[in-house]
Amino acid sequence: MRPLLLAASLAACSDTTPPTQSPVDAATDVGGDVAIDGATPLCARGGMLFCEDFEALPLGTATSAAWTTESAAGALTIDTAHAIGQHAVKIATTGNGRGRLRVANLAPPGNSLFGVAHAWVTGFPTAPDYAHFTMVELAGTGTTTLLRPIGGQYAPGSPAGSFWGIGSDGGPTGDWTNWKRTATTAGGRWECMEFQLDASTSTIRVWIDGVDHPELTVSRTMHGGTAVDLVFPAINQAWFGWWLYQANPTPAAFEVWLDDLALSTTRLGCS
Repeated sequence: MRPLLLAASLAACSDTTPPTQSPVDAATDVGGDVAIDGATPLCARGGMLFCEDFEALPLGTATSAAWTTESAAGALTIDTAHAIGQHAVKIATTGNGRGRLRVANLAPPGNSLFGVAHAWVTGFPTAPDYAHFTMVELAGTGTTTLLRPIGGQYAPGSPAGSFWGIGSDGGPTGDWTNWKRTATTAGGRWECMEFQLDASTSTIRVWIDGVDHPELTVSRTMHGGTAVDLVFPAINQAWFGWWLYQANPTPAAFEVWLDDLALSTTRLGCS
């Protein structure tokens, strides 16, 4: 993958105690358009397309009938070091390695969905310039477009830093990441990252700890104003994990914990 020129952010929760639920989680989102069930456990809520809290899985090598894994210079295990409940999946990679779990056979109504992923990253890349990573990716049929609602990039400048960003690859607009310096990544703590994919306008939207970040929103007209700028595939699969694309990064290895992962027809809020 060539060096990228753009990226963005999402924020946090906590480790030894459950993430704090914001008022948004118990009522409606900031725009008032989606009601959130904050009382029912995540995986027991209606409208679920996929949900995994890792609580029923044994410690050790990550495996499940609900998903498969893929890795290169990386490994996925179930452990207890950082978890929203008792168990989470740990992804450990070296260099530009990857470790992801793949969810197949998705069929979201209207080709649209909401998602949430809780992430604990020990440290984000600080080199090379524009080092790019993805943590949630969706794909399907009808176009080669990859949708990357959760990912980011290290960028030099003022200030330099690692920033969350919505991205895409393939399709009409190729390889890009829409990051903003207002969306700084935070290592060493839980971050609750929500996203919405709306196929009616090819819009991707994100929330960080329940707070809407409209500066990160992308749509089909963001790259020049034509209707073919961003085209959603007919979504049928998703990946959750870690993939860094540039060789010889700093740090040389990465540790990522993911927990309470879900895709749904309604907004889910934070655990």
